[in-house]
Amino acid sequence: MFPLRRGARRLTPERAHQRTAGHERAVLLDVREPHEWQAGHAPGAVHAPLSELAAGGGLPAAARNRPLVVICRSGQRSRQAARLLRAHGAQAVDVNGGMNAWASPDCRWLTRTATAAR
Repeated sequence: MFPLRRGARRLTPERAHQRTAGHERAVLLDVREPHEWQAGHAPGAVHAPLSELAAGGGLPAAARNRPLVVICRSGQRSRQAARLLRAHGAQAVDVNGGMNAWASPDCRWLTRTATAAR
């Protein structure tokens, strides 16, 4: 369903969008802090701050038992969160460059496409 191959643990924003919008139906898990989430997030994303996950908090129901594509602002926290989640048995990869890359001029079509699909 969501194979993890060596070297496939970091995705481009385009590949992340394909995994969350395509037949794989992975969950886009945003691990930024609440004030960052409230300032804006990708359509359809599920929120679980890294600080809560690191403190032992569980995943939101919408993200349980599903492949996860983890995102943050720049890719550092999402990388840490993906490692943590994999250590607990989750299928998790992260978005290289985070929301900065997702919202870059080269990837703005991702937001338009995700919004149009709603």
